[in-house]
Amino acid sequence: MAFHAARRHLMAASLALLTFPAVLTATAARAQTDYPNHPVKIIVSLPPGSGADTTARFIAKHLSETFHQPFVVENRPGANGFIGARAAAEAAPDGYTLFIGSNSSMVTNAALFKSLPYDPVKDFVPVERIARFAMVVVVPSGSPYRTLTDLIGAARKAPGKLNYAAGSAGYQVYVELFHERFGIKGNPISYKGTAPAMTDVAAGTVDYSIGEISAVLPLIRAGRMRALAVTDSRRLKELPQVPTVAESGAPGFEVTAWTGLFAPAKTPAPIVKALSDTVRTGMQKADSVNFIENLGATVYPGGPQQLREFQLAEILRTREIVKTAGIPVE
Repeated sequence: MAFHAARRHLMAASLALLTFPAVLTATAARAQTDYPNHPVKIIVSLPPGSGADTTARFIAKHLSETFHQPFVVENRPGANGFIGARAAAEAAPDGYTLFIGSNSSMVTNAALFKSLPYDPVKDFVPVERIARFAMVVVVPSGSPYRTLTDLIGAARKAPGKLNYAAGSAGYQVYVELFHERFGIKGNPISYKGTAPAMTDVAAGTVDYSIGEISAVLPLIRAGRMRALAVTDSRRLKELPQVPTVAESGAPGFEVTAWTGLFAPAKTPAPIVKALSDTVRTGMQKADSVNFIENLGATVYPGGPQQLREFQLAEILRTREIVKTAGIPVE
């Protein structure tokens, strides 16, 4: 009898052990069903006026309306995006701190710097791709350069003498790739984001730059800046008379900026999925598509797996650009 009783106790204990992980999973799932139950912070490593900031605020509004909790954008620009990215990477992985990553913070920094205060891949879990932004080669409205040919000719006559605004490390890479394709050189002036860089271009403080369409279009329309070429593979409907860089003597030239939503590594999968599904569904609605297209961008949906694969491919591509253009790695 004692043997049978002991056997029954052993079987009961074994069954309890087998079901314990399921109980934990169910408990964790229940704990996450009320997410979010207080405000969520969305960190942007670029200043207001950038494509990342504009899309972050649009996403925040949509998430706030869907989840009935405030999603608050917090700008932390500076140091090539290091400050904001590091703050997001070091936040608790509970879904209450998110990060709007861009090509600069999540790709270019990995290609340009030997050591970073954060790891763009290991420190983050991808949530959802958001948008792609065409870029534009611009000069001040009072510039003597009326075409891309004019600018290239002047740069060839005075190598390294013309100044260009670099809104981030990412934009410097794109400008240097542009230089490499045309065999010219310029002197980079670094800024803490696209908006202040473009402000100085419009003011004539620097000679030229490449900026994302959302940042330059208002200045172009206001007559403060002149567009010489677009970096997309096709002309933009917002600037139909402006040729592409490829049309202007560099066949195959195409670079774009992009934004995506990330969370700190180890953020629970159910939270990541809920955010990804909500953002993807919201961004494909007609009003969202219109909003993004009015910025000169395109909606670029893709879940966690697609965003991670895209990010890794872009890092490899950018490292090749850095190598080809002879850009020093710091």
